[in-house]
Amino acid sequence: MPTLILVRHGRSTANTAGVLAGRTPGVALDERGAWQAAALPGRLASLTLAAVVSSPLQRCLETLQPLLDARPGLPLHTDERISECDYGDWSGRKLAELTDEPLMAVVQQHPSAAAFPGGESMRAMQARAVDAVRDWNARIEAEHGDGAVYVMCSHGDIIKSLVADALGMHLDLFQRIQAEPCSVTAIRYTRLRPFLLRLGDTGDFTSLEPREQSAGADADTDATVGGGAGAP
Repeated sequence: MPTLILVRHGRSTANTAGVLAGRTPGVALDERGAWQAAALPGRLASLTLAAVVSSPLQRCLETLQPLLDARPGLPLHTDERISECDYGDWSGRKLAELTDEPLMAVVQQHPSAAAFPGGESMRAMQARAVDAVRDWNARIEAEHGDGAVYVMCSHGDIIKSLVADALGMHLDLFQRIQAEPCSVTAIRYTRLRPFLLRLGDTGDFTSLEPREQSAGADADTDATVGGGAGAP
């Protein structure tokens, strides 16, 4: 079966503003995000890619554009099932405001029970993303063979939930996983089990430096909803 290269979109204007973008239209890459996207073709240069699949949101399509420019003829597909989690009424709100919401504790500690007001549940988010990967694995294998490699550009919580599925982890543990902007995660699927080959690889260790937490966030326990901005 194919090898899946999961790319989180580059850093966005919402990331740097501390806003939970969700599916809000018009959220673009910021200056660093554009630089991260420009570096992506070189990072993937050694790989023969069969196809690219993207979330339909602007920040993902902008992240992929330099790769598509560098590889004319590489097919691009969009799939709503790997779009950002629908955060409903939380979309567009400052993350600092959301830390005091009672639901945030559920999102952090029991995400399989979390459903966003006016949006979707985290369980439904994971289910649709896993279904999308299974379908694309079958399609890529049928069209390009079982050794094919393809790219999927998506969002932090989607990628974390796919990694949890690949590792056989319950969704309630997925907040232990981190996916920085424009990080690369690689999963090789086989008939019996997936293998996690890379996790959140940016080629840059800056994000490992301790940094100041947002007000109300617990540096030891809280994960950033939506994935966070990563290093400046």
